[in-house]
Amino acid sequence: MQLDDTPRMKRIALISDHASPLASPGSIDCGGQNVYVAHLARELAMSGHLVDVFTRRDAMGQKQLVRWRDNVRVVNVPAGPAHHVPKEQLLPHVQAFARFTTRFARQQPAPYDIVHANFFMSGMVAQHLKQMLGIPFVITFHALGQVRRLAQGADDAFPPARMRIESLLMQQADRIIAECAQDRLDMEQLYGASPARIAVAPCGFDPAELWPQDQLEARSVLGLAPGRFTVLQLGRMVPRKGVDTVIQATALLRSRYGIDAGLVVVGGDMHAGGRDGPEIARLRALAARLGVLEHVRFVGQKPRAELRTWYSAADVFVTTPWYEPFGITPVEAMACARPVVGSEVGGIKSTVVDGSTGFLVPSRDPQAVAERLATLQRNPGLARSMGEAGLRRAYRHYTWRSVAEQVAAVYAAVLAESQPESQAESQADLQARAAINLTQT
Repeated sequence: MQLDDTPRMKRIALISDHASPLASPGSIDCGGQNVYVAHLARELAMSGHLVDVFTRRDAMGQKQLVRWRDNVRVVNVPAGPAHHVPKEQLLPHVQAFARFTTRFARQQPAPYDIVHANFFMSGMVAQHLKQMLGIPFVITFHALGQVRRLAQGADDAFPPARMRIESLLMQQADRIIAECAQDRLDMEQLYGASPARIAVAPCGFDPAELWPQDQLEARSVLGLAPGRFTVLQLGRMVPRKGVDTVIQATALLRSRYGIDAGLVVVGGDMHAGGRDGPEIARLRALAARLGVLEHVRFVGQKPRAELRTWYSAADVFVTTPWYEPFGITPVEAMACARPVVGSEVGGIKSTVVDGSTGFLVPSRDPQAVAERLATLQRNPGLARSMGEAGLRRAYRHYTWRSVAEQVAAVYAAVLAESQPESQAESQADLQARAAINLTQT
């Protein structure tokens, strides 16, 4: 089935400046956006479209053009040094990224029909392509500077120019794709974005990758105690994810509620020789201070093929970020029939139905988390029914196939609107009136 109403194959450029679909999720700058871009590209390609993903080269020896799968190529763009650079420090390299991508696009046998930018710096590249080559673009921000600044304050390391750039992109994009209702509301209230130009399409999960596994079998594979109440935290290990709240809740669960609880933490950098990355080291020290270090197991990053087993081994999945634009992990846990306790922020408010598929709690409130975990431990029938409800909800609303269909419908609407303009305005006119100066932004 085609993803839109027009039978013609589309040529799609996905821009993802710092998040490669080839990267292994779980490290400091590798998480939900990588998963989103990888699965969206795959689903679009499976529907017959041609997809090129442009991402920054971050290692020596990377091939510039990687044929990743049928109809999908990954272009490793030479922009800045060929090693990891924190995304907060990538803005100076956007000009080089945009220039290379424009040259690459000009050299293709046929033009791209549409550009889909992911993150604000990718949006700058997409806007450059639009002005130089006349290609319409849509943008998914994945996170907003204003919201991040409200949540993190002085700890936010992005340059102040980010918010101004985001505001401009919301005016210039042909369509904005919000990942949830809260994301759309933030754009409207904090940036003055036009509601008519915002479409909502969530993130998702892959049913071929994630489904329920027998818990005892999963625990046997992972070496976890068969009868112990086990809490899972999985994702990137950065302070805003609030993993410290889960550790504090585990300590309360043991001391205040008398429950023999264990916490498994999947994600984060575990260096050679067992040396911790900085965030894991901070969290391990916190667990030691609270007297629960022996009950908290840090296992580092795991391949996506193994995540089903980790989700299925747990009694409950907990995610307590300070803010979260969408949050893929709650959906993945639901796909494995696990109840979710999540912060009442961002997309988690949309994915987790409080009292049905899990519980919503205030962020940075370990007492609320511990109380809900104790409820689930003491009511295994409730935990089971919540997991089953989450499984049904995940399949009903959040498969990547469904997400891709929604995104492709946005593409089709943009192309239908832009066609008369592209016929009336010549390429030379577009280039002559190019308004963005990447140096200024």
